[in-house]
Amino acid sequence: MTEIIVALDVDSLLHEEELLKKLKDSVTFYKVGLRLFTAHGKRSIDLVHHHGGKVFLDLKLLDIPQTVSQTVHEVQKFGVHSLSLHLWGGPAMVAAAAAVRPRPKLWGVTVLTSLTNEDLKFLHPEAAVKPMVTHLARMGLDHGLDGVICSAQEADGLLKTLGDDTCLITPGIRPKGSDVGDQRRVMTPGEAAQLGIRYLVIGRPITGAANPLRAAFDIFAEMRHAAPHSLEREQ
Repeated sequence: MTEIIVALDVDSLLHEEELLKKLKDSVTFYKVGLRLFTAHGKRSIDLVHHHGGKVFLDLKLLDIPQTVSQTVHEVQKFGVHSLSLHLWGGPAMVAAAAAVRPRPKLWGVTVLTSLTNEDLKFLHPEAAVKPMVTHLARMGLDHGLDGVICSAQEADGLLKTLGDDTCLITPGIRPKGSDVGDQRRVMTPGEAAQLGIRYLVIGRPITGAANPLRAAFDIFAEMRHAAPHSLEREQ
């Protein structure tokens, strides 16, 4: 079942609470990322919990294994549902994070949706997005992660390679006609729902809309029309 995570990429608790109030009848899963968490720390998480929501804390951890595992231990105290880390940190870092008990769900970032094949040439002249995503995803899952963050454009190949039950989280979701901003590997909500992706992370098309609730309902309608048996909305 496909579920939406709304990205609260704002810089004030007032704006965050306004969005939570407006969206309470449609969405209860939210992403708190670097911008909001840096500005307000645990208060930004507590506010989502106060309004009955659950939190994906998107910090994209990347450091030596001990530091990352200790951070996972501290984040567990916040009561978040899930936490992101960069798979570029390698197997030892991933394994150290996954070994923490108790802990939130750990979701591994493969290749940022702002990057293309051309961008990856800084790593190696022959580097390419799709094989790198597949390699990193397999490594992360083999070392204990609960989900993989990738663009929706890689989702079909990953599900076929790693199994239909693989938990994929995809940012870069944009309704037709909307501004893609700094995203490069994008897909519409309907197309993503058809693939059976578990979580779609959607920010500006909802939070930047004149009527965020209407925008959310329109996206749900698009997903339902495209894949009527794949949509799940948190109640």
